[in-house]
Amino acid sequence: MSHPQSGQAVSLGLIQLSCAEDLEENFTKSVQHIRAAAKQGAQVICLQELFRSRYFCQREEIACFDLAEEIPGPSTERLGDLARELKVVIIASLFEKRAPGLYHNSAVIIDSSGNLLGKYRKMHIPDDPYYHEKFYFTPGDLGFQSFSTPSVELGVLVCWDQWFPEAARLTALKGAQLILYPTAIGWLEGESEEMNQAQCAAWETVQRGHAVANGVFLAAVNRVGQEGPLTFWGQSFVCDPFGRILAKASAEQEEVLVVECNLEQIEETRRNWPFLRDRRIETYQDLSVRFLDESTARE
Repeated sequence: MSHPQSGQAVSLGLIQLSCAEDLEENFTKSVQHIRAAAKQGAQVICLQELFRSRYFCQREEIACFDLAEEIPGPSTERLGDLARELKVVIIASLFEKRAPGLYHNSAVIIDSSGNLLGKYRKMHIPDDPYYHEKFYFTPGDLGFQSFSTPSVELGVLVCWDQWFPEAARLTALKGAQLILYPTAIGWLEGESEEMNQAQCAAWETVQRGHAVANGVFLAAVNRVGQEGPLTFWGQSFVCDPFGRILAKASAEQEEVLVVECNLEQIEETRRNWPFLRDRRIETYQDLSVRFLDESTARE
């Protein structure tokens, strides 16, 4: 597949939805919103994390493994037919059953011909109150990647990956012009409003920083609505290589955002802020250790 040409723009669609208990209801609603985004001109359309179901990782329950499916599988087949019909690229986050007892939190990239272009498995797996993902997901083993589509080179990371600059950097170094983060993040019941806003601001700030540090476009796609003690804060957004917000959804409403990203800005930004040029790669060996203490001290 050919790489995007300099000066080209891509129209990006983000689908921010709430989720019901019924899996087919969620899938049908997602399809309807994908169609709406395509009708508005979106060429690349991204769904939120684990879009088929409510966020089941709030509890540790063996029965929830029944939500998983193989890749390729039923969802990729249906989304492939839709992508082929609409001639769009679709990014979808799925609970992957790799083998009996082996599961991943994965994102698939389906090209405009309906083919499975590639797959990313979430690398960083959280274990926090109501985010018990380590119970369900094996850490990813496919590495950080970039996928070539006719309109943009894109990389996909998933939710908790958002906080790690290494993930964004390595995805950008693979050639990604756009980094997409399917997400499920929200406020815990009983937290103060001040803490809620601080958490949300930190989430947005760190991702805008990844866009600036790497000279790329970046988008986060979150869900909305209350599921148990979690209220998902929505606010899906797209920012440019300067970290400027191009579009942002509300904290409560289901929305389709369609945003044009002028890829020419990447070259322009990197010429003025040549961070990739000035990296001192020969000094970064210590990034491969957990923490610099006596056990890792170098002679």
